[in-house]
Amino acid sequence: MIKTDFTKDLMNFIDSGVTAFQATEESKKILNENGFIELELNKPWNLKSLDDSEGKYYVVKNLSSIVAFTINSKNIEEEGFRIVGSHSDAPTFRIKPNAEVSAEKDSYLKLNIEAYGGAIYSTWYDRPLSIAGRVTLKGENILHPVEKLVDFKKPMCIIPNLAIHMNRAVNEGTKINVQEDMYPLVGLLGENLEKENYLIKKIAKELNVNQDEILDFDLFLYDVQKASLVGENDEFLSVGRQDNLSMAYASLRGIINADAKSGVNIASVFDNEEVGSQTKQGADSNMLLNIMEKISLSLGKTREEFLNAIYSSFVISADLAHAAHPNRPGKCDPTTRPVMGKGPAIKESANQAYTSDSVSIGIYKSICEKAGVSYQSFVNRSDEKGGSTIGPKSASHIDINSVDIGCPILAMHSVRELGAVSDYIDTYKTFVAFFEI
Repeated sequence: MIKTDFTKDLMNFIDSGVTAFQATEESKKILNENGFIELELNKPWNLKSLDDSEGKYYVVKNLSSIVAFTINSKNIEEEGFRIVGSHSDAPTFRIKPNAEVSAEKDSYLKLNIEAYGGAIYSTWYDRPLSIAGRVTLKGENILHPVEKLVDFKKPMCIIPNLAIHMNRAVNEGTKINVQEDMYPLVGLLGENLEKENYLIKKIAKELNVNQDEILDFDLFLYDVQKASLVGENDEFLSVGRQDNLSMAYASLRGIINADAKSGVNIASVFDNEEVGSQTKQGADSNMLLNIMEKISLSLGKTREEFLNAIYSSFVISADLAHAAHPNRPGKCDPTTRPVMGKGPAIKESANQAYTSDSVSIGIYKSICEKAGVSYQSFVNRSDEKGGSTIGPKSASHIDINSVDIGCPILAMHSVRELGAVSDYIDTYKTFVAFFEI
C-alpha cells in the first residue's frame, strides 16, 4: 500500500470514527469490503480456514469493540494466535441524562456533560462541536432493545472561553472546573428553541422515530474539524483520536493485507481503555479469551489443545507513546526519548505499566528487522508517573507473552493530537510482518 493511499484512508477512518461506536461501524465496513464474515457471539460457529477460500471473520461487542480474525491454519495448538490489540475510544465529553440547562439570567441553552477519560480540557474551548454515539430504542423483546447509531455531522454547540479581560491570569494557568466551566452552548432560547426535551427531539428527528420510542442514549461531543496534514513535506498528521484509532486502523489493514500461513491472526479493538478497560467490551474482561476459546472449539480442539495454543501465542499491545517535545525537552527521559518520524516506540516500565520484557522486546525488534523498519524505546522519567494501556489489562486474563508498542506523538489527549505519517506506515508494516510469521 503506497504512502498516499494509506494516509488518505487513515485520515478518513479517523474523521468517520468520531466515537467508539462510529469507529467500530467504520471497521465493519472495511472488513466487509474485504470478504470478512460477521459472526454472533450467542450463536454456534462453523469456522473454515483460508484453505477453504473462507477463514476471515469478525465479531462485534456492544457496537463499540470489534475482533477480526483469520484462520490461516487449523494447527493452532502448535502455531498459536498472533494478536494485535488496540482501542476504539478517546477522551471526550459524555452528555448526561436530562441534559438541557438554561442560564438563570440569560436566554442561553446549554448541555450538561461529564468528562470521559483524561482530556486536555482547554483544547476543547471555542471549537465547533457536534454530537454522535448510540441511541437505544424500544424493541419487541424487552431484553433486546433496538440500537441505532447517530451522528449529527454538523456544528451543534460550542464551549466558549472566558475573555482575557475577565480572566487576566488565563495565560498563567487556570484551573478548569468541568461542571461549571465546560457547558457546551447550544443556542438562544425563544420561539424556535425550547428547553424541554431539546435533545430527545433532535434525536427523534435525526433517526425518524417517535420520541416515546427512545429509551436512552450514549452520546459524546466531537470536534468537527477534519484531519489535516501539516509540515513542510506533509509529514505530520493533525487530528484528534489518533490515540488510538491510528493503531486500530493499522491492525485492521495489517490482518487484511498479510499473506498469512500459520495459526490464527487476531486484530482486537477494545473499548473503554481511556477509563480503565473494566467493562464487558474492554481489555480488562474475558471478551477476547472467550472469543479465542470459541475459535478453538469450532475447530474441534480439546481444552488441552486450546491451552497449548494460548502458550504458543504472542500479543502486540499497540497504543501511542509520548514523543520528545520540541519546546519542553526536559519532560522526557534523559537518554530514552523517542521522536516522531523515527519509527514505532517499544514501551517499557519497571512497575509493569507496560507488558514489555526483554524477551517480548527482542521478538518485536526482530519483527521490525523483518519488516525493514526502525524502532525506538520509550520509558518515563523516573520522577514522573506515566499512563498504562490495554496490555497489562489483557495480560491479567490471558497470560500470553506480550509487548507494548506505539507511535510517538505530541499533545496526546488534546482535541487535536500530532503524529508522524511515516510512523503509522512503519507500524502497519510491522503488523503485516507479524501476521505473516
